[in-house]
Amino acid sequence: MAVIYAGISAILLFWHGAWQLVFDDAPLLGTNWSWVLGIVFLVLTVRAVLFPVFVKQIKAQRAMQALQPQIKALQEKHKDDRETLQKELVELYRAGQANPLMGCLPMLVQIPVFLGLFHVLRHLKPSMPEHMKTLYGWTVTQFDSASTATLFGAPIAANFRSGTQELALLGADGVTVRVVAAILIVIMIATTYLSSRQMILRTGWAEDPQQKMMQRLMLYGIPLSLLVSGLIFPIGVIIYWVTTNLFSLGQQTWVLRKYPPPPVNGVAAPTAATDAVASAPPKVGARPKKRR
Repeated sequence: MAVIYAGISAILLFWHGAWQLVFDDAPLLGTNWSWVLGIVFLVLTVRAVLFPVFVKQIKAQRAMQALQPQIKALQEKHKDDRETLQKELVELYRAGQANPLMGCLPMLVQIPVFLGLFHVLRHLKPSMPEHMKTLYGWTVTQFDSASTATLFGAPIAANFRSGTQELALLGADGVTVRVVAAILIVIMIATTYLSSRQMILRTGWAEDPQQKMMQRLMLYGIPLSLLVSGLIFPIGVIIYWVTTNLFSLGQQTWVLRKYPPPPVNGVAAPTAATDAVASAPPKVGARPKKRR
């Protein structure tokens, strides 16, 4: 894991150095923008590197969706012969250039990045011994600067549940930290819901009841779980999460236009635009259209 921590630190320190030329390390509106933008551009760097993998993932998903009728036919044909079914499915995937495992790859890559940043930010404590400050390629000056960096007066290393002693070490006001953290947690939950909803639109609602239940769990369960876990996330990690969600929303909007889901039973799958129109409430006072 030390390699991951060092890699995350290197990217963060690079972007901090770049933005330091613009903002220096002086706070503006109670915010050390060189560090906050360093986290934002850490996200952009990771997602830019993963973008070609993401495109391959989408192509693989679309290929899998196109093969669904044939997959169902094989499952019905070989429902009592698992070994033959697996062989036939492997041949079908190969012929259709589909890879069921591609859908998990971008997420698997982002998990260590998230955990790495979580560790690095929790490591930023002013009371840290000097020999610990230089871990992962940091200098003492960089460490001291980051450990006191703030977003609207709240240290990026603090979290909603930071205790009195920790806040005193960070030189922070508890009310300010909780207000900033609470606002960011709400934004994180909202953008996670929107990102999950858009992802389901990207793949289409499953017909299988169990898979559909898993989609609903992802749509509602993950955002609700963040209400609890967000309380222990450092503010810098929440900035990372929100930036990731906003990037995903933009990326998936492009995907739905570039690679729309294949028709289901001859009916085109909804896109973000058509789904928004379909789910919009009727206007007050609007008259229903007469049937011709």
